[in-house]
Amino acid sequence: MRICLYGRVSTDRQETQNQLSQLRAFASTQGWTIVREYVDIASGKSGDRQQFNALFAAAARREFDLCLFWSLDRFSREGVFETLKHLQTLTGYGVGFRSYSEQYLDSCGMFRDAVISILAVIAKQERVRLSERTLAGLARARAQGRVGGRPKVVCDVRKLHRLRASGRSLAAIGKECGGLSKSTVARLLAECPAM
Repeated sequence: MRICLYGRVSTDRQETQNQLSQLRAFASTQGWTIVREYVDIASGKSGDRQQFNALFAAAARREFDLCLFWSLDRFSREGVFETLKHLQTLTGYGVGFRSYSEQYLDSCGMFRDAVISILAVIAKQERVRLSERTLAGLARARAQGRVGGRPKVVCDVRKLHRLRASGRSLAAIGKECGGLSKSTVARLLAECPAM
Protein backbone atom coordinates (compact mmCIF):
# COMPACT_ATOMS: atom_id res chain seq x y z
CA MET A 1 0.00 0.00 0.00
CA ARG A 2 1.23 3.50 -0.86
CA ILE A 3 0.93 5.84 2.08
CA CYS A 4 1.77 9.36 3.14
CA LEU A 5 2.79 10.49 6.59
CA TYR A 6 1.52 13.66 8.19
CA GLY A 7 3.30 15.27 11.12
CA ARG A 8 2.67 18.58 12.82
CA VAL A 9 4.07 20.64 15.66
CA SER A 10 2.84 24.04 16.78
CA THR A 11 6.14 25.90 17.02
CA ASP A 12 9.63 25.65 15.58
CA ARG A 13 10.92 24.91 19.11
CA GLN A 14 9.21 21.53 18.88
CA GLU A 15 10.50 18.54 16.94
CA THR A 16 8.59 16.33 14.49
CA GLN A 17 11.23 13.59 14.41
CA ASN A 18 9.62 11.66 17.27
CA GLN A 19 6.35 11.46 15.35
CA LEU A 20 7.95 10.68 12.00
CA SER A 21 10.36 8.02 13.26
CA GLN A 22 7.52 6.10 14.91
CA LEU A 23 5.33 6.45 11.82
CA ARG A 24 8.14 5.25 9.53
CA ALA A 25 8.85 2.25 11.76
CA PHE A 26 5.15 1.34 11.89
CA ALA A 27 4.79 1.65 8.11
CA SER A 28 7.79 -0.63 7.70
CA THR A 29 6.27 -3.33 9.93
CA GLN A 30 3.10 -3.18 7.82
CA GLY A 31 5.01 -3.45 4.54
CA TRP A 32 3.72 -0.09 3.35
CA THR A 33 5.57 2.19 0.94
CA ILE A 34 5.87 5.81 2.06
CA VAL A 35 5.51 7.98 -1.03
CA ARG A 36 5.53 11.37 0.72
CA GLU A 37 5.88 12.99 4.12
CA TYR A 38 3.98 16.18 4.91
CA VAL A 39 5.13 18.22 7.90
CA ASP A 40 3.68 21.49 9.18
CA ILE A 41 5.01 23.79 11.87
CA ALA A 42 1.74 25.53 12.59
CA SER A 43 -1.24 25.51 14.90
CA GLY A 44 -3.70 22.71 14.24
CA LYS A 45 -6.62 25.05 14.98
CA SER A 46 -6.76 26.10 11.34
CA GLY A 47 -6.92 24.00 8.21
CA ASP A 48 -4.99 26.70 6.37
CA ARG A 49 -1.62 24.94 6.62
CA GLN A 50 0.69 24.65 3.63
CA GLN A 51 1.58 20.95 3.88
CA PHE A 52 -1.93 20.02 5.07
CA ASN A 53 -3.39 21.57 1.92
CA ALA A 54 -0.71 19.90 -0.23
CA LEU A 55 -1.69 16.57 1.33
CA PHE A 56 -5.31 17.04 0.24
CA ALA A 57 -4.29 18.12 -3.26
CA ALA A 58 -2.21 14.94 -3.62
CA ALA A 59 -5.04 12.84 -2.14
CA ALA A 60 -7.39 14.23 -4.79
CA ARG A 61 -4.92 12.95 -7.42
CA ARG A 62 -4.79 9.55 -5.63
CA GLU A 63 -1.02 9.73 -5.16
CA PHE A 64 -1.36 7.48 -2.11
CA ASP A 65 -3.89 5.07 -0.60
CA LEU A 66 -3.65 5.95 3.09
CA CYS A 67 -2.70 8.91 5.28
CA LEU A 68 -0.97 7.90 8.51
CA PHE A 69 -0.69 10.44 11.31
CA TRP A 70 0.60 10.11 14.87
CA SER A 71 -2.66 11.18 16.57
CA LEU A 72 -5.84 12.99 15.63
CA ASP A 73 -4.77 16.18 17.41
CA ARG A 74 -1.59 16.23 15.29
CA PHE A 75 -3.80 15.97 12.18
CA SER A 76 -6.30 18.66 13.20
CA ARG A 77 -7.42 20.56 16.28
CA GLU A 78 -10.19 22.49 14.55
CA GLY A 79 -12.98 20.80 16.46
CA VAL A 80 -14.89 17.63 15.80
CA PHE A 81 -17.03 18.93 12.93
CA GLU A 82 -14.16 20.35 10.87
CA THR A 83 -11.91 17.37 11.61
CA LEU A 84 -14.65 14.99 10.52
CA LYS A 85 -15.04 16.96 7.29
CA HIS A 86 -11.31 16.54 6.60
CA LEU A 87 -11.50 12.79 7.21
CA GLN A 88 -14.61 12.50 5.02
CA THR A 89 -12.84 14.44 2.27
CA LEU A 90 -10.00 11.91 2.32
CA THR A 91 -12.52 9.06 2.23
CA GLY A 92 -14.31 10.76 -0.66
CA TYR A 93 -11.04 10.79 -2.59
CA GLY A 94 -10.72 7.06 -1.99
CA VAL A 95 -7.88 7.59 0.50
CA GLY A 96 -7.95 5.94 3.90
CA PHE A 97 -6.68 7.37 7.17
CA ARG A 98 -5.14 5.88 10.26
CA SER A 99 -3.96 7.20 13.60
CA TYR A 100 -0.82 5.54 14.93
CA SER A 101 -1.58 6.16 18.61
CA GLU A 102 -5.37 5.74 18.44
CA GLN A 103 -5.82 2.29 16.97
CA TYR A 104 -9.61 2.58 16.81
CA LEU A 105 -9.24 5.51 14.36
CA ASP A 106 -8.64 3.44 11.25
CA SER A 107 -10.78 3.88 8.14
CA CYS A 108 -9.49 0.58 6.79
CA GLY A 109 -10.17 -1.50 9.90
CA MET A 110 -13.21 -3.52 10.82
CA PHE A 111 -14.65 -0.69 12.96
CA ARG A 112 -14.46 1.83 10.11
CA ASP A 113 -18.21 2.50 9.84
CA ALA A 114 -18.64 2.62 13.62
CA VAL A 115 -15.83 5.15 14.04
CA ILE A 116 -17.15 7.42 11.30
CA SER A 117 -20.70 7.17 12.69
CA ILE A 118 -19.55 8.06 16.20
CA LEU A 119 -17.52 11.02 14.91
CA ALA A 120 -20.54 12.20 12.88
CA VAL A 121 -22.80 12.09 15.97
CA ILE A 122 -20.21 13.99 18.02
CA ALA A 123 -19.88 16.59 15.24
CA LYS A 124 -23.65 17.01 15.11
CA GLN A 125 -23.77 17.53 18.89
CA GLU A 126 -20.98 20.11 18.60
CA ARG A 127 -23.00 22.04 15.99
CA VAL A 128 -26.10 21.91 18.23
CA ARG A 129 -24.12 23.16 21.26
CA LEU A 130 -22.59 25.98 19.20
CA SER A 131 -26.04 27.02 17.99
CA GLU A 132 -27.39 26.92 21.56
CA ARG A 133 -24.51 29.04 22.83
CA THR A 134 -25.04 31.58 20.04
CA LEU A 135 -28.78 31.84 20.76
CA ALA A 136 -28.12 32.16 24.51
CA GLY A 137 -25.61 34.95 23.86
CA LEU A 138 -28.05 36.82 21.63
CA ALA A 139 -30.84 36.46 24.24
CA ARG A 140 -28.53 37.77 26.98
CA ALA A 141 -27.54 40.74 24.80
CA ARG A 142 -31.22 41.56 24.08
CA ALA A 143 -32.03 41.31 27.80
CA GLN A 144 -29.25 43.84 28.45
CA GLY A 145 -30.79 46.17 25.88
CA ARG A 146 -28.31 45.60 23.09
CA VAL A 147 -29.61 45.13 19.58
CA GLY A 148 -27.62 43.00 17.16
CA GLY A 149 -27.08 43.48 13.48
CA ARG A 150 -25.95 46.42 11.46
CA PRO A 151 -27.14 49.85 12.56
CA LYS A 152 -30.05 51.15 10.56
CA VAL A 153 -29.17 53.84 8.06
CA VAL A 154 -31.66 56.68 7.98
CA CYS A 155 -32.02 58.31 4.60
CA ASP A 156 -34.26 60.77 2.90
CA VAL A 157 -36.21 58.95 0.19
CA ARG A 158 -36.90 62.26 -1.57
CA LYS A 159 -33.13 62.74 -1.88
CA LEU A 160 -32.84 59.24 -3.39
CA HIS A 161 -35.44 60.15 -6.03
CA ARG A 162 -33.76 63.50 -6.77
CA LEU A 163 -30.38 61.82 -7.27
CA ARG A 164 -31.92 59.12 -9.45
CA ALA A 165 -33.75 61.73 -11.54
CA SER A 166 -30.44 63.52 -12.07
CA GLY A 167 -29.10 60.36 -13.73
CA ARG A 168 -26.99 58.98 -10.90
CA SER A 169 -26.41 55.23 -10.75
CA LEU A 170 -27.74 53.13 -7.87
CA ALA A 171 -24.17 52.59 -6.64
CA ALA A 172 -23.40 56.33 -6.69
CA ILE A 173 -26.63 57.12 -4.84
CA GLY A 174 -25.89 54.49 -2.24
CA LYS A 175 -22.40 55.84 -1.67
CA GLU A 176 -23.64 59.40 -1.28
CA CYS A 177 -26.39 58.34 1.13
CA GLY A 178 -24.23 56.69 3.74
CA GLY A 179 -23.04 53.51 2.07
CA LEU A 180 -26.34 51.91 1.11
CA SER A 181 -26.11 48.91 -1.16
CA LYS A 182 -27.47 49.10 -4.71
CA SER A 183 -30.23 46.63 -3.81
CA THR A 184 -31.27 48.74 -0.80
CA VAL A 185 -31.42 51.88 -2.93
CA ALA A 186 -33.49 50.04 -5.56
CA ARG A 187 -35.85 48.66 -2.88
CA LEU A 188 -36.35 52.07 -1.25
CA LEU A 189 -37.03 53.72 -4.60
CA ALA A 190 -39.59 51.03 -5.44
CA GLU A 191 -41.27 51.06 -2.01
CA CYS A 192 -41.63 54.86 -1.82
CA PRO A 193 -42.58 56.32 -5.20
CA ALA A 194 -41.55 59.88 -6.01
CA MET A 195 -43.98 62.58 -4.88
